[in-house]
Amino acid sequence: MTDRSMSDSPTHKLLFVCLGNICRSPMAEGVFRAVVQREGLIDRFELDSAGMGSWHVGQAPDTRAQAAAAGRGLDISGQAARQVALGDFDYFDMLLAMDESNFEELTQLAPAAQQHKVRQFLDFAPHAGTRDVPDPFFGEAEGFDHALDLIEQASEGLLTSLLRNQPVSR
Repeated sequence: MTDRSMSDSPTHKLLFVCLGNICRSPMAEGVFRAVVQREGLIDRFELDSAGMGSWHVGQAPDTRAQAAAAGRGLDISGQAARQVALGDFDYFDMLLAMDESNFEELTQLAPAAQQHKVRQFLDFAPHAGTRDVPDPFFGEAEGFDHALDLIEQASEGLLTSLLRNQPVSR
């Protein structure tokens, strides 16, 4: 997190959250970054990702996640896994859980006054047919592509929602 003056601070600070922060949440951070860059809005956003667990702290995203992202023109190799911290609830405007389990854990961890910031990412893709981005870690390469398909839908929906300033209700 960089030191910024009030005039150039981002409008939206978003944290993408999955279990270990090496598959889904780094891909979501990368996809959403690409979406806002494409729209010329990157200066309005501060983006990060984190995991509920500490198993992979400091590691780059899974090589399969990197390969799937690279197949779509995205480089997520510079990211490093970290664990969700209590300070994230104060700092970020929205914490976007990749699945119901992550959502429940984040909600339990969040201070009462910050629980409204925890959202399920796929709520921004109501036509996806699911509320969970499946964890591709124990599967094959196509699982990463499927996760990216869902993440792309949710990223577009999230940006539309934020630009309209109309949060999606749970």
